[in-house]
Amino acid sequence: MSKRSLALLLILGVATLVGGLLLPNWMSYLFTIAMGKGLVVLGLVLLMRAGLVSFGQGLYYCLGAYVAGMLTQFAEVTDVLLILLASVSFSVVIAAIIGLLLCRYREIFFAMFSMAFSMILYGLLVRNQVLGSTDGFNVANPSLLGWAPGPEGASNLVLAVAVLLVFTLGILAWRYLKSLSGYAGEAVRENEIRLEYLGGSVFKIIYVKYIIAAGLAAIGGTVTALVSGHVDPEMAYWTTSGEFVFIALMGGTGHVAAPIIAAVLFESLRTYASAVAPYTWQMILGFALLAIILFLPSGLWSLVERFQNKKPRKAP
Repeated sequence: MSKRSLALLLILGVATLVGGLLLPNWMSYLFTIAMGKGLVVLGLVLLMRAGLVSFGQGLYYCLGAYVAGMLTQFAEVTDVLLILLASVSFSVVIAAIIGLLLCRYREIFFAMFSMAFSMILYGLLVRNQVLGSTDGFNVANPSLLGWAPGPEGASNLVLAVAVLLVFTLGILAWRYLKSLSGYAGEAVRENEIRLEYLGGSVFKIIYVKYIIAAGLAAIGGTVTALVSGHVDPEMAYWTTSGEFVFIALMGGTGHVAAPIIAAVLFESLRTYASAVAPYTWQMILGFALLAIILFLPSGLWSLVERFQNKKPRKAP
């Protein structure tokens, strides 16, 4: 990535942060939630580019959120950096264990097995009275390196951390997809048998992507828990994982920015649909997804690609 591109990204990141801070509180809250979910979907996109669809990202989304909640409530650890480190570490360890089994499967088997593990966590949390059962429990306001802002300042702190994470991890994901390992994922999708004959390890490629996706999902769950101030078992329910798949289909897999943009649009659309039709808002989301599948099967990012392809090329 050139210095000019990095400078433009830095300017865009600062503009996004300033814009988010200037928004009304409810819009800033939705924007932060969208940033967290966008990171989860970014990990899902890495798997989708390898031909795998996970209906179980809610597992690591929920684990990250509950680790954050338990640290603030039971261990009195509120530093956002320590919370992120603990959430990611715990989720990656769990993913490394589950991945040994899950990454041997493909297509519908991978999707269903991933959902099964997520639902196991949901069942355990629902029956755990210490963690609030179906009601969950509250999460204390975060701090940063000893600085403990008030309730409003805490939401701004989480927003700033979320924006920083989105741009930093987005750049790292972009570089990963442009690397040999990133392109190997597309080779798995196209013809994994040929890749094995060429000396590549399909299991290792998928395993690494699965662990990366788990870490990103844990970060997204941590951001959501800290900004909302509450966690509950619904974060591990299959509908939450389906929501991530919905956003991935909406944005497409053509670029690392697609899931972030799609997450912001999804939260905006759901908020509007809930206000207009509080009892049938799911139908509005369903029609939106149907329209995207019919007219933009490659997702919203395909509009950007079409625009880029129409640009006149300079003469040699």
